[in-house]
Amino acid sequence: MDTLTITRPDDWHLHLRDGAALAAVLPHSARQFARAIVMPNLRPPVTTTAQAREYRGRILAALPGGMAFEPLMTLYLTDATAPDEIVRARASGIVHGVKLYPAGATTNSDSGVTDVRRCAPALEAMQREGVPLLVHGEVTHGEVDVFDRERVFLDKVMQPLRRDFPALKVVFEHITTKEAAEYVRDASGPIAATITAHHLRYNRNALFMTAEGRTGARPHYYCLPILKREVHRRALVAAATGGNPRFFLGTDSAPHSRGDKENACGCAGCYTAAFALELYAEAFDTAGAIDRFEAFASFHGPAFYGLPRNAGTVTLRRRPCAVPEAFPFGDQTIVPLGAGETLAWSLTD
Repeated sequence: MDTLTITRPDDWHLHLRDGAALAAVLPHSARQFARAIVMPNLRPPVTTTAQAREYRGRILAALPGGMAFEPLMTLYLTDATAPDEIVRARASGIVHGVKLYPAGATTNSDSGVTDVRRCAPALEAMQREGVPLLVHGEVTHGEVDVFDRERVFLDKVMQPLRRDFPALKVVFEHITTKEAAEYVRDASGPIAATITAHHLRYNRNALFMTAEGRTGARPHYYCLPILKREVHRRALVAAATGGNPRFFLGTDSAPHSRGDKENACGCAGCYTAAFALELYAEAFDTAGAIDRFEAFASFHGPAFYGLPRNAGTVTLRRRPCAVPEAFPFGDQTIVPLGAGETLAWSLTD
């Protein structure tokens, strides 16, 4: 297969930032996706429906003329999120989920949840109102190895949470481990998971070694949850390509300037929005499952969120696609994942 035309896909996990950064990255996502679940971890975070509506307005105002894109907004869960706010979010028609960041887990998560039990009133309201909980699934305890944070979260937080709220719709976002994939596959109740292109294509060697075998720290491959061993990457590929509707596309594309990545304490996040479909297509093609890409990218997500499929299509062709070394990012630059690489698939205009 050298040409692949699929229903226009959606990105079910996207960081757009704000201001000049938003204006710089938004066209990349709008070119590829019809809709996206937009993360609320701004400074300050988007904790109310009114703030979500204002942020949505800024996104739409930054959208270049001639481009169509619908931001699906989320709220940032805190220990103090009130049930009334969940009711307002549901009634608004623009808020499609509430994001759980464990405090200190990743970028701009300082205001996140310190103990999920403190959120019980909000979680009860979400279960009642049918508002999905979108979970960054990592513990932040200093004694837990960074490569084990997702696995420990699954045991210590996710499973008790879902026992207490069995009807709550949960998206286990950007899963990275074999254990998480198996849990989502086998668990009862309304649960799904997003999988990123970078966790499908790379294992943790990419953090420290080029494809040619040169060693050294590679900050643009650093993300949270962090890349894992090859056994986990293969489990994610099997989950993504297996046709199970509980797994769908979420890039977790996270823009940071080159300077914020290349320093003594670089930010976590991989910027993939500009070539997301090409990266995913290559992962599916390598697995011999390119015929299953449309369902993962375009069908499973809308079904879980209770939204219609998109009407348009996009076409990918098997032809070389060169990833540039950098893009403008306000008054700075941003380095995309795979900078300098040549991908096998290209999105046509």
